[in-house]
Amino acid sequence: MKVKDIVSAIERFAPLSLQESWDNSGLLVGSPEDEVHGVLVGFDCTAALIDEAVERGCDMVVTHHPLIFKGIRKINADDPVGAAVMKAVRGGVAVYAAHTSADKTPGGVSAAMAARLGLTDVEVLIPEGEGCAGLGCVGNLPRTMDGEEAVAYVKEKFGLAGLRASAPLKEKFSRVAVLGGSGGGEIADALRSGASLYISADFSYHSFFTPAGFMIMDIGHFESEVEIVDILLAEIRKKFPNFASCKSACLAQANPVRYY
Repeated sequence: MKVKDIVSAIERFAPLSLQESWDNSGLLVGSPEDEVHGVLVGFDCTAALIDEAVERGCDMVVTHHPLIFKGIRKINADDPVGAAVMKAVRGGVAVYAAHTSADKTPGGVSAAMAARLGLTDVEVLIPEGEGCAGLGCVGNLPRTMDGEEAVAYVKEKFGLAGLRASAPLKEKFSRVAVLGGSGGGEIADALRSGASLYISADFSYHSFFTPAGFMIMDIGHFESEVEIVDILLAEIRKKFPNFASCKSACLAQANPVRYY
């Protein structure tokens, strides 16, 4: 098996052509011709994830967030990105990221959020070109709820200890928009979709001053996207059912945000 074979399986699901212009999805460390004996799938490519890959005999790592995202001027052990790059190169570990390509593909991050909530009549929130690709999803809850009921429902479905929300709506509603990751820039799109509730992450303080009949919930960046790890692993196993592919055993502790 070669790196390019694993890449092909991933990109059949999440083509690089879908990624945003500012993104850095794709093969970030290694050569397409490198031999691969095992693949480890995680969320963020950290030095700890590379260590886990080496310990488990995996010479390729696939993550959602890119290891190299913004420009880097140094590669040394004092920087988290530099340390991970050094460990990957020294350990002969190829690194691939499916970021906004997996956000925008049908069946990707936001579709997983919609499925977790049991939304019906699901559509793409911000469609792009032909087909079903684009950012976010919008659909209808299994039953109408008021804002406080929706808070409890979302916490239950995502297994959350808490979330941030604007003032809960008193009236019942069913239409909900979701977008995995940082969704503050798409609030206007959620409003235009007719959604009464928009669920995403990384909202700024001022975003919580919402118009009448509309509320937002910030469930956390990691929490909104982490299901993509299982989706990427399933795509690899679908193509190569007998190949050594596995999910990070430390995924539950991989969220860099701590709640107290």
